[in-house]
Amino acid sequence: MAFFDAFGVDLPKLAFQIVNFLLLLYLLNRFLFKRVFALLDERQAKISKGLEDAEAAARDRELASAEREAAVAEARKEANEMIARANKLAEDTRNEILADAKAEAEKVSARAREEIVAEKDKAMAEIRGQVAELALAAAGKLVRREMDAPTQKRLVEEFLAEVQPVEPAKSSRS
Repeated sequence: MAFFDAFGVDLPKLAFQIVNFLLLLYLLNRFLFKRVFALLDERQAKISKGLEDAEAAARDRELASAEREAAVAEARKEANEMIARANKLAEDTRNEILADAKAEAEKVSARAREEIVAEKDKAMAEIRGQVAELALAAAGKLVRREMDAPTQKRLVEEFLAEVQPVEPAKSSRS
């Protein structure tokens, strides 16, 4: 006790203060701390639930973003397919129109060639007739007499047989 006396401590007061402190600690624990701890636990639970909800919302946003990106990618793919089909259709139509135009040009060209050949044949026939008439006129002047129709016809046929027209070589453009 000399130890307590050296510091000026009254032992009965110290024991009473210790009992008071323990009683205060028990009462605080019984009535105050349990409620405070319950409130803290409740708040901790709310915070945990809020964090879980936030994580779930973030996952949902990520899923929605992935779904949106997939839908956009699908839409782009479909759009590219539609563009490819439209380009193929346009190319096919273009080729068909070109083929039709070439066929029509060939028909027109063939028709023009046929008309040229027909006109040439007609002109050659006219020239032959004129040459025959000129030859008969010249022969008539030489003979100084008029020829009758059968003799004239025979002479024209002989002349045409001798003067068989030489066909000009066909050009390489046809």
